[in-house]
Amino acid sequence: MVRDALAQVVDPEMPMLTLDDLGVIRSVEETADGVVVTITPTYSGCPALEVMRDDIRAALAGYGPVEVRTVLSPAWSTDWISEAGRRKLAEAGIAPPGSAPRGPVPLLLTAPRVRCPRCGEPVTEELSRFGPTACTALRRCPACREPFEHMKEI
Repeated sequence: MVRDALAQVVDPEMPMLTLDDLGVIRSVEETADGVVVTITPTYSGCPALEVMRDDIRAALAGYGPVEVRTVLSPAWSTDWISEAGRRKLAEAGIAPPGSAPRGPVPLLLTAPRVRCPRCGEPVTEELSRFGPTACTALRRCPACREPFEHMKEI
């Protein structure tokens, strides 16, 4: 039941996703003293970290004391986003990330190919490498002319 309650906690910056969808929740341990939830934020300087902790504590308030631990290693990756989370991003008009790079960060001279989440056009253009959150970029579809966010591969 603890896991079910925790599965309802939404991400403060992308409320169409739960923390489970994002893969932020690493483990849940029920102890005699309460509940210990271990999370890995999407990046170490995440400004929403305190809100996530507070929301987790609020969701589990009936289960005794709740300790929220933060671990940064291994670092969170967009590969941890569930298939349901990827579907929810696309339904909200945000292009989900592709596979994260492995090994050394590659030098890319061109932006990745990103499919439009609205009309499916496979070739879109980057307007800005930075969107409203640190993990998104702003793109536009030449077919439907709609702007959209793309969650970057991390």
